[in-house]
Formats: sequence, structure tokens, C-alpha cells
Amino acid sequence: MNPATSGPTAPILIIGAGPAGLTAAHQLARRGISDVVIVEADDTVGGISRTVERDGFRFDIGGHRFFTKVPAVEALWHEILPPGAMLTRPRKSRIFYAGRFYDYPLKPANALANLGPVEAARCAASYLWARIRPPRDTSTFEGWTAARFGWRLYRTFFKTYTEKVWGVPATAIQADWAAQRIKNLSLGRAVWSSLAPKSRRGGVTSLIEEFEYPALGPGMMWEACRDEVVAAGHRLHMEAPVEVIRRSANGATAVVTNRRGVTTVTPCSHVISSMPLGHVVACMDPPPPEDVLKAAGALRHRDFLTVALVVPAGTAFPDNWLYIHEPGVRVGRVQNFGAWSPHLVRDGYTCLGMEYFVNQGDDLWEMADEDLVAMATAELDRLKLAHAADVDAGYVVRMPMAYPVYDSTYAANVDIVRRWLEHAVPNVHPVGRNGMHRYNNQDHSMVTAMLTVENLVDGADHDVWSVNVEEDYHEELRPRGGTGRDAPIVAAAS
Repeated sequence: MNPATSGPTAPILIIGAGPAGLTAAHQLARRGISDVVIVEADDTVGGISRTVERDGFRFDIGGHRFFTKVPAVEALWHEILPPGAMLTRPRKSRIFYAGRFYDYPLKPANALANLGPVEAARCAASYLWARIRPPRDTSTFEGWTAARFGWRLYRTFFKTYTEKVWGVPATAIQADWAAQRIKNLSLGRAVWSSLAPKSRRGGVTSLIEEFEYPALGPGMMWEACRDEVVAAGHRLHMEAPVEVIRRSANGATAVVTNRRGVTTVTPCSHVISSMPLGHVVACMDPPPPEDVLKAAGALRHRDFLTVALVVPAGTAFPDNWLYIHEPGVRVGRVQNFGAWSPHLVRDGYTCLGMEYFVNQGDDLWEMADEDLVAMATAELDRLKLAHAADVDAGYVVRMPMAYPVYDSTYAANVDIVRRWLEHAVPNVHPVGRNGMHRYNNQDHSMVTAMLTVENLVDGADHDVWSVNVEEDYHEELRPRGGTGRDAPIVAAAS
């Protein structure tokens, strides 16, 4: 290791106790490095991969399947958790629209049967027309998708959900995301894939049919990891948000945290940071140039909240989750946590996670918990997924900065910030989803931490920023490698 300016005895400081931060801590402990300080702003480890517990029910912030193409990540999962703790679960998710369930990924026979002969004929005609007269602008999510499925299927199966998730019109989302998430898939190719022999179905993205999952949810993994690194001698400070990162001409020298009004200054040799990339820059003292601050301040996030409703087990759908494409409700996705693991729920009940994609400060984010429970219960009843009278209890969990937003200037802004950090504070190492402003899966975040530790301790020269830039979708089952998953590029805020 090559500490910056704080001396050989200064600890490595890790910001954030989510998958990236705790993986970095675990890898350092494995190498016998115990002089490590971890600071976490929240009172719970795991970040967005935590598990929330309320009255004997456990639920995710979203759903977190444990699937990876990276052997080292899979090995680490099984190293952290004891044998038997990881369950193998069947994957079942469908689209819910107009009172009907549609297979996901879309299967033409199922979709057309659900739509009915008249609407199916209209969709087929719409598709043929789009082939003859494609949309004028295929650079947007709307144009790109309509060109491949026709306008009617686009409006049914793509428009509503995508706009709920990202909070912008589909015309403001760039085609880059669609081209990667549903790459190589068109109605014609989907029909061929459903009819052709399996040996000739290559080229259309398919999703995994089963996945691993900790019996008590993803938080079980990161709580066990926390216990391991603390036992190895690492110091963990919870509810200790970073206020300042002090730096000299050669890099970061100390991190200042504030825990319940008590300020702590911790010298550092290196900083491994999974806090939001823009916030890292904003905390620097002395501050960076104005153009860097402006770029950092322009990095945006989409926030998230779950209303978990307890219902009798027999009233719930069998899926792990449903995508809600109904335009008349605000819920975007519904989890059935009992279908993830029977250990997440109490006997005779399940917990349905009504998921809302929001922005901090909007009406849903500011709504009182009891009003959110009432609204989610009414929407569940309106969708006829359960009766309002079946809801026994409800709980609300808000998760800020859940999804990095890829607006039209994000890539340039990330590049400005990245280049400045590499030049001015080379001992600050961004990792993870928010740390790199990357729409990473959990395993991607872990890989960035693993490679960073190899760079620091083993003298490797990995380009950590190359993780998750491949075009292949993360769950695409192909012989070729790749762990990439991308997110939409949307219009920048004015």
C-alpha cells in the first residue's frame, strides 16, 4: 500500500456498510489487515440490500436475488453464510395488466391469448405497420420499443411501468437502456423463439429460472459479514454520517463524521467510499474547482418506498413479484415476500410489498405512514390482488437514493468527477452502486470492492470503472461472459 500523507499508521477508512463497503472490509480482513475503520450513516448495515423486520415479518427494499456470473462473488456468499442458510428459490414474475397476468419475459402465445382475438389482431397489425413505417425518432425508449413491438404492445407492456420507475415520460428516456435491457428482442423474434426448437432459439434474452436467497433475506448476509469483520478487529461506527473529507496536495488525510452531535476526526491512509459520488465531492475540504462541484451536484437519484401489507397466505399470488402496468394506480411493483422465503413471514400470513418509485419531497415521500398504508391497501383492492378487508397490518419503509439516474449529462458529469478524484485525491476509491453512480447489481458492487482491495494490497492495476460496462444483460444466459446491466438515460433536469 502507498498511503497518501497521513502516515503509515493511519487506518484504511471505508465509507458505507452496504455490499461494497462490507465486501472491501471482508477482503481486507482476509489479508490480515485489521487497522480498518468503517463509518455508516444509517443504523442498519446492508444499504439497499438490507432486510427490514417489523413484528416478526421481514422484507427487502425491493427484491434481491442472489445470482451472479462471477465465481469469486458466489464463493464469497457461501463463505459468509453457513451451509443451509442459502435457499434455492424458483423465479416467477409476471406482468399484471387489465386484470390479467402476462408471462415475463413476454411469451407471444400467452400475451395474445390474454389480449383476446380482437386486440391481438390489432397488436399484430400495429407491429406490421411499425415495420413498414417505423417511428421517426428511434433514439428514445418510446421510439425504439415501438419500432420492435408496435405501438399497441409498447403502450401495454412497456410505457406505463417504465414511466412509473423513472418519473419521466418515455420520450425523455434514451434508447440506450432499451437496447440493452431488451436487446435482440422484437415481436417477430419472440414469436420465432417460442416456436423454434430450443437449439435454434439463440439471440433472445432469457432470464434465470431459479436463484439463491438467504433464508432470512439479504440482510442476513450483510449482518453476518459485519460480525466477521468486527471480530477481525475492524472498527464499525453506525449512525456516523461523513461531513468532511480533509485533503492535502497529495490526497485525503482525514474523515470527519458526526454521530449524534459528537464530531470525530479519523486520520486515513486510503478511503474506500460507497457514499454517493456527488456527496464525496461536496464533502471535500478544501473544495474542488467550481466545474467539479457543478458536475457533482448534477448527479441525481430516484428514491423508493415500500408499503408492506400483511395478508393471509392463501390470498396472495404465487409470484416472487408482479410488475404493475395498470395506469390508474401509482404502485409500480408488488413483492410477495412469502414466495421469496417462508422464513420471512409468520405462519399463516404473507407480506405484500407495494413498491413506489418516488422523489424525496414529493407527495408520496412526505405522506404520513398511515395514509400510505391506506392508499396502498386501496390500490391492492382496486387491482383485485387481495381484498382491503384481508389486510391485517401495514408498514412503511423509505429508501433515499435507491437508483442512480442516468440523465443526458450524467456520463459527462461522472467523468469530470472521476478525473478530478484521480488527480487530486488518488487515495479516495469510489466503489459500489452510489459510490460510482452506476446502476449496479449487488454482485457488481461487490466486484468493484474486491478489485479495489486487490489494487491497494496486492499491487494489482484493475480498472474498477470497467465493471458493469458490458452490453450483455446481467441475467442473459449465454456462453459468453459479462455481468453488465445498464439503466436508462433520461433528460437532464433543467
